Amino acid sequence: MNNILIAEDETRIAAFMEKGLKKNGFQTAIASDGEQVLSMMQSNDFDLLLLDLGLPVKDGWQVLQELKNQGNEIPIIVVSAYDNPEPTEETSNYVTKPFRFQDLLERIKSNL
Repeated sequence: MNNILIAEDETRIAAFMEKGLKKNGFQTAIASDGEQVLSMMQSNDFDLLLLDLGLPVKDGWQVLQELKNQGNEIPIIVVSAYDNPEPTEETSNYVTKPFRFQDLLERIKSNL
């Protein structure tokens, strides 16, 4: 069973993603700010990260940079309301909010 970290500060959206993922057989954990994401990534074994760019404390861009600096190879899907982020290697796997859960699920499955 794959373990997915949901990095989302909006509790309704985090709960929506978690409910759908658990229903589809995934284990999940939720981080509500960037500092918590980095801490959880070091202490747990996640298979994939769903990352909002607009996180408090450390935003998603800072999280991406720190994970890259640490040499972290985990697949990351950016899930954010930013309509058109600057194209980079990190944002090539991008889902724009609002999204259909089925579209997110397909993206997750293709990354695992």
